[in-house]
Amino acid sequence: MDRVAIDFGVIQIYWYSLFIILGMLVGMFFVYNEAKKKNIPEVIITNIVFYTVLVSIVGARLYYVIFNWSYYSVHSLEIFELWNGGLAIHGAIIFGGTFLIAYCKKRKLDILMILDICAVGLIIGQAIGRWGNFFNQEAYGSEVTLDFLKGLHLPQFIINGMHINGSYYHPTFLYESIWCLIGFVVLLVIRKRRYIKIGQMFATYCMWYGFGRFFIEGMRTDSLMLGSLKMAQIVSIGMFLVGLFFFIKRFK
Repeated sequence: MDRVAIDFGVIQIYWYSLFIILGMLVGMFFVYNEAKKKNIPEVIITNIVFYTVLVSIVGARLYYVIFNWSYYSVHSLEIFELWNGGLAIHGAIIFGGTFLIAYCKKRKLDILMILDICAVGLIIGQAIGRWGNFFNQEAYGSEVTLDFLKGLHLPQFIINGMHINGSYYHPTFLYESIWCLIGFVVLLVIRKRRYIKIGQMFATYCMWYGFGRFFIEGMRTDSLMLGSLKMAQIVSIGMFLVGLFFFIKRFK
């Protein structure tokens, strides 16, 4: 599979980069749309989005590099080659979320409301960004048969993309993309319910993504590890519990 989308000779633009950027742009659109409904000034949400996105990208890369330090300590220049993949969404959530909370506290903004606004844009951005992993032929699962993939009624180009080094693999990138897309629809539906309290949108995102990612991660073969444990599963459990806690607390 050709990873290069546009080749200018000296400069090459990769599919991975395009889908990450597209995911960010679509996510930003929904963040701005949600902020407008909450009557938050555009200048405030622009500052939040700009700085949080920057911190999230750095955090996503730093998180990935830390858990692959045995490789990057030898190939240090490759740390900056983002187009080759290696952006961990959990790193983006942890670093970006920490910065966002600190920023809101400093500016005396309603933290839970801002997190609610960001939840919708974040999950649709993840759904789109996962397709960058497809073109990089990464974030796939264990080995399967061609008949198994055909049984999923997948488009032929996805089946072809899952043929890596002579074998076929679970398209876990697709599973997660679909899960996030469904979660996006769920958030759009529940945000209009009068019984939903401030903070419960983000809580729902944490529970939804944490639950799905835990099981999808169990299928993957390229997980970031902490000893014998998959780091993404540990963080996913934490996300689910935090989301559950805040969802119940906001009802009370």
